Amino acid sequence: MAVPQASGGDGEVRTQVRCLVVDDHAAVREGVKMILTRDREISVIGESSSGDGAVEMAEKRRPDVIVMDVRMEGMDGFEATRQITASHTEMAVILYTAHGERGLLAEGLDCGARGYVLKEAPPDDIVRAVKRVAEGGAYVDPTLASELVTPKATERLPALSGREREILALLANGFSNPDIAQRLFISPETVRTHVRNAMTKLEADTRTQAVALALRYEFID
Repeated sequence: MAVPQASGGDGEVRTQVRCLVVDDHAAVREGVKMILTRDREISVIGESSSGDGAVEMAEKRRPDVIVMDVRMEGMDGFEATRQITASHTEMAVILYTAHGERGLLAEGLDCGARGYVLKEAPPDDIVRAVKRVAEGGAYVDPTLASELVTPKATERLPALSGREREILALLANGFSNPDIAQRLFISPETVRTHVRNAMTKLEADTRTQAVALALRYEFID
């Protein structure tokens, strides 16, 4: 769980997002840690060089967000993500990868990751992704949106309602169901109904996939 931390000398209390960084290259881990800790609202509470280590450390440290490499020897990032999200539904995993192949990304959807960021993306993107998934949203690197789904050659675009598009856009920006309900003056159950309807129309298995599809079809930006 994110914990409140006093910041600076202004007396203001902010909530820090507790992060775990997982990559089998020490230089990459150091780079990610440096990027994240420059933001006062993020703290890095641990690191691991393997999927097995990530699973163990997630159990011990209970981070809010895990930035996970995909390709590692032994247990890869997909399997580690699958095990972590199955045991700790409150934890969000961001796949941080240099691999843009469609097959890898499709597997990422299946393992329960809530974010996808390319290693060559600007530093601000990984910070934005961490904050967004920590708030319950999803983050898909814009350059990956077209790779996360494979439209049928003859398919017609699904007809999402304006409200469904609005709610998917808010989900993509990190708003939780209660936040969306309050913002739109509707009940949380109505929000859930709109999300379920959008997932059905988009043939999405998860909220993250629905957001990816909405980005792919340019229903949201």
